[in-house]
Amino acid sequence: MTLKLSVLDQSPVRSGATPADAVNETVQLAQAADRLGFERYWLAEHHASDGLAGASPEILIGRVAGATKHIRVGSGGVMLSHYSPLKVAENFKLLETMYPGRIDCGIGRAPGSDGLTAAALAYGSQIGIEYFPAKVADLRAFLTDTKPVTEAFARIKATPKIDHAPDLWLLGSSDSSAALAARLGTAFSFAHFINGEGGVEIVNYYRHAYEPSEFAPEPRANICLFAICAETMEKAHYYAKSRNLWRVQLERGRLGQYPSPEEADAYDYTPAERQRMAERSTSHVIGTPDVVKAGIQETADRYGVDEVMVLTICHDFSARVRSYELIAEAFGLKPRS
Repeated sequence: MTLKLSVLDQSPVRSGATPADAVNETVQLAQAADRLGFERYWLAEHHASDGLAGASPEILIGRVAGATKHIRVGSGGVMLSHYSPLKVAENFKLLETMYPGRIDCGIGRAPGSDGLTAAALAYGSQIGIEYFPAKVADLRAFLTDTKPVTEAFARIKATPKIDHAPDLWLLGSSDSSAALAARLGTAFSFAHFINGEGGVEIVNYYRHAYEPSEFAPEPRANICLFAICAETMEKAHYYAKSRNLWRVQLERGRLGQYPSPEEADAYDYTPAERQRMAERSTSHVIGTPDVVKAGIQETADRYGVDEVMVLTICHDFSARVRSYELIAEAFGLKPRS
């Protein structure tokens, strides 16, 4: 089974840089991924964060798809719990009109923010999270010009009309997301980088419980893991210091910019924080090309998937691009002109 590699980009804002820098780096990295032969490029959605600039994946998808030629571009993902399925469908139908055959619609249930910000995003709506399954079903109906499950919307048609609907993926890190993807007959992307425990069982459950749909007769799953690749182990672990500190700060509710390795070295970690860092080691792969290739392949084999999305963040943007270059070379991806 030939392993396909893709990219998840959270558009990180490095300390000392600006959100504009982060967006420009997203475009540059997408162009590099396109040249290197990666399968798809997904943009994440986060709110109320000084460290992640991607508040609107749909806007970034248009920018990235326009700056690339071959790679599929999509959301990883739109947090559908906040929004109208009709509006999301219209956004992605318009993107598909502009970049036919290259658009993925990835959706998630997590808030991507704090509770107050989530409330502000859904301002005016009386629809709670318990309606999320209906929203997913209605979104698929609007994308495919079929009948929504919400009967009041039976005559609604999302525009513009398209010949082929974007691929619909449900993202998640729990068995509940897997169960919903299986029941609705959508592709499923498991966030191994968030939850490395029990993921194999969750993806296997999705496959076994899958209910075929006319749009997706067979289950399709991929996983996303965090990786940093460098020419030496020393370099790779040096770059990874930033990730360790950022995760510690995130768990403390500090949504600041992505720190440098020097800032990480200056931080006084508590024993509990060091323990948490050690526990998270199963959800990422850090090292030289041989080590990272083996780690990615072994993880893909355990999950039984033929596609891995790689999330890489370094404070040094050139090191981030180089990490993807080394991974592409290690797996023998075919470069595109």
